[in-house]
Amino acid sequence: MTTALYQDVTPAQLGTLGPEVRRIDVREPDEFVGPLGHLPGAELVPLGTLESAAASWRRDAPLLLICRSGKRSVSAARVLAAQGFVSLYNLAGGMLAVRESS
Repeated sequence: MTTALYQDVTPAQLGTLGPEVRRIDVREPDEFVGPLGHLPGAELVPLGTLESAAASWRRDAPLLLICRSGKRSVSAARVLAAQGFVSLYNLAGGMLAVRESS
């Protein structure tokens, strides 16, 4: 049986994710505080540091992965899935889509 590595979430669906879903922003620090801002409660874990940072995380913990346009967050989902994470969400379109929807 094959399953998807992650599930896409649109900006409109963000409110359906409960507080148990950790919001992991994989952009660089200057992007996190830059013009696009970041989601409330998001944790900054740049993509280059994700693999080592996630080594101590629970593999069954639900994670929402966030970046500027959705490309790096898909890469992050693949990295985490390879490490055994099973509940991954990708913010489709990234913070650009969040900005467009507001």
